[in-house]
Amino acid sequence: MVSQPQSSERTLTIRRPPSASSRSTTTRRHRNNRSHHGGSSYAPQNEFPNFAHTGDVEILISADSQERRYMLHRLILAQSSGFFEAGTSEEWSRAQAQTQSPTGPFEQERGLTRIGEDEETASTIGSPGSSITPSKRSLRWRYELDWGTQTDEMPVLVQKPPSTSLFGGDSTPRPPPIRNKPSAPSHGFFRSISAMQSAIHIPQTSTQSNPDNEIIRDYDNLFRIFYNFNPSLDPINIAEAYVQCKSLLALADMYDALEVVGPRIDHHLLQFQSRLWKQIAKYPPSYLKLGYLARSKVIFAEALVHVVGQWPAGSSQLRSLPDSVLELIEDKVDELQDLKAKTEGRLFRLTLNTARGDRVTPTNAYLEWTAISLFRQWLAENTTPPPPPIPKIPTTDIRRSAPLPQPPLLNTGKIYRLLGAGGSSYLGHDELKRFMKIQPDNYTRDSLRKFEKRMDEIKNLAKEAVKPLMRNYLELDLGRDGGGLGYLTCTRIEEADYPWD
Repeated sequence: MVSQPQSSERTLTIRRPPSASSRSTTTRRHRNNRSHHGGSSYAPQNEFPNFAHTGDVEILISADSQERRYMLHRLILAQSSGFFEAGTSEEWSRAQAQTQSPTGPFEQERGLTRIGEDEETASTIGSPGSSITPSKRSLRWRYELDWGTQTDEMPVLVQKPPSTSLFGGDSTPRPPPIRNKPSAPSHGFFRSISAMQSAIHIPQTSTQSNPDNEIIRDYDNLFRIFYNFNPSLDPINIAEAYVQCKSLLALADMYDALEVVGPRIDHHLLQFQSRLWKQIAKYPPSYLKLGYLARSKVIFAEALVHVVGQWPAGSSQLRSLPDSVLELIEDKVDELQDLKAKTEGRLFRLTLNTARGDRVTPTNAYLEWTAISLFRQWLAENTTPPPPPIPKIPTTDIRRSAPLPQPPLLNTGKIYRLLGAGGSSYLGHDELKRFMKIQPDNYTRDSLRKFEKRMDEIKNLAKEAVKPLMRNYLELDLGRDGGGLGYLTCTRIEEADYPWD
């Protein structure tokens, strides 16, 4: 045996820095997970719209050869939609199991018991020391978009038996592998394509005009709102945004989710500000329906003021609204008519006084009395509907003839706005001059000047009388001339008037 000489000095062990060893180990671990050329790596995601680890409701939306698959949570869907709350309840699940399962009641009860156990074990997924993996979770509910048998039928989600092979075990569908990008074409290719497009007009297909694509967009926006994401709505074109919001609200109404979707629609449309007020003035019945579905107090009140001022114009477009909304409109119209009647009474009772304080009469102040008579005549002609036309048929054929057409309803809003403006907006200088020349003996420059002065006094009294009708409860700025509106906007909406509170 050969013995090795031992040194008296201690041998020092040289160790690598821990950072270097950990860095090398980490680098190797990352390299092992990298995909090689021609292969692909797939890690199931757990985020919207595919919660592969924690989702328990599969929703499949198919339209126009397109397919959207969602893996969502029953808790979120049930909290946001009454449709999903009822469809995923234990009572509904038990009824579905009895109608779809070919086994006996004993096996069905065992299946429901197993579902309850899966709920308990779902909370342990991802916890330290847990042996349950997300891929072993069983799918509980599955919905597919059913288009029905008729072409005009609205598609609706229908509950189907859950397919455990899709989201359980190793048979989870994987996305197609990521392929290498093709080489960039040469500049000559783009030059030839642009020349061809300039010579031949190639129509561009728009996905916005396809109703099937709109259905996919609406369902995607619906689920995005459920998970507190912003919906994909047009932020520039208010007309397109209205169409998108209307279809989204109709979908939310069908699935009993207006309380969740309505505030999002309200927030998006209110961002347009002045453009929104102008659009409501153009289409008040349409925005009244939208404001009611979205539970938007601002939009609903703005549209209601226009509807009441124009009533009964546009009443045929509001028949689909609930009776509570129609009763509210009728009540506000009656209040406006009462206010107008009181104002008309004050206008017809306007008068002038002499220097002694007496009311003017033809005996003590003929010129002033003539001015009051002219004002009352002008007011009566413009606030009274014209008489029906006289039929030009023999009296013997009246019974056989069709009923006479009713005269159009007179909206006096424009007349009251003229009274509220005062000045030369009505009964101006030329009209007063022609009136004075009817009696040439009484016409002089001094008498015309005095007549105009007394008429201005009457106009000032009338302007004060119509002030309650000149109030504007719109967000739209009407300006001094009333914004060109021919109706009144003095309808006030109180907090207790909203039909959904």
